[in-house]
Amino acid sequence: MRLELRGVAKAYEGSRRVAALENIDVTIESGEFVCVIGPSGCGKSTLLSIIAGLELPTSGAVVASGSRILMFQDGALFPWLSVRENVEFGLRFLDNMSAGERAQRAMQLLKLVHLDGFADARIHELSGGMRQRVSLARAIAVDPAVLLLDEPFGALDAMTRSILHTELQEIWAQTKKTIVFVTHNVREAVVLGDRVLVMSPRPGRIVAEHRIDLPRPRVIDSPPVSALARTIGEEVMAHA
Repeated sequence: MRLELRGVAKAYEGSRRVAALENIDVTIESGEFVCVIGPSGCGKSTLLSIIAGLELPTSGAVVASGSRILMFQDGALFPWLSVRENVEFGLRFLDNMSAGERAQRAMQLLKLVHLDGFADARIHELSGGMRQRVSLARAIAVDPAVLLLDEPFGALDAMTRSILHTELQEIWAQTKKTIVFVTHNVREAVVLGDRVLVMSPRPGRIVAEHRIDLPRPRVIDSPPVSALARTIGEEVMAHA
């Protein structure tokens, strides 16, 4: 699904007016993997919430069609359900899918994220990285047109994060979903993105974009990734 943000701005009114976003103009093509980076408080998460329809912009518009799924850092899994039942949860609201079809779909997705051997496990039995895989499978289950990922790997250790970088690239290659991925980690953005958008401090504006033409799959400690991340990182700091 193609996304167009036209002059999007967001301000919060309280004891004083706080401008969170200002004049966001960007087009994200269908099947594109776009990463958004910038300093803390620049409005990255607010931008995702507006794209998801959870918040309304103060001005401007988001032009899109089709469903959008927002996945947060903590995953928000249900501890009283098994891994498979968590993945099936959203499918229960589809009228044209039987219980058997839901189970089959869930198992296909658990295989995609390399967790088919843990279908009957409970959430507390899983590592942090495994929980994020379950969250990703649940997000994909309802076949959204766009995946919106808000720093989903931020709380994970470096080794687990690197593994999930590889797996997310594989999943994206297979599903060709449009993905918007928010992160504060420049190397992560270069590893994952077709394009990296750089945001300024509040009010958040897109001040630069970089096309990432490195071959896939990419790993975070490769010299080409490191070199490009250094260049983009310097640009982020220049706008901080």
